[in-house]
Amino acid sequence: VQLQASGGGLVQPGGSLRLSCAASGFSVDYYPIAWFRQAPGKEREGVSYISGNDGSTYYTDSVKGRFTISRDRAKNTVYLQMNSLKPEDTAVYYCATDFEPVTIATMWVPWRYDYWGQGTQVTVSS
Repeated sequence: VQLQASGGGLVQPGGSLRLSCAASGFSVDYYPIAWFRQAPGKEREGVSYISGNDGSTYYTDSVKGRFTISRDRAKNTVYLQMNSLKPEDTAVYYCATDFEPVTIATMWVPWRYDYWGQGTQVTVSS
């Protein structure tokens, strides 16, 4: 099982980035993918989640209306489209999955996930 996160970079406030999480060893059709982020000196926080079975999507309040999570079954990849970026979005972004059922109550809990990508840096600055 591997997750490869990519797509980070430096962008000005108000700009956009699209992060990718390429999965191998399992299908994103059947297992969830969550995006987390961690800023310096802060705890890792959940950002967005897409369920494996019906593709339901969830967002933390601070990114609702700005971020969109989606998946490409043919590429076995999950994307996080980030628009209207703010300096407070600056962080290392990670994708994660787990093969046990994830509940709404625990989807934002980092220790709930067994498999993690390596992280990609997103910096929003003028």
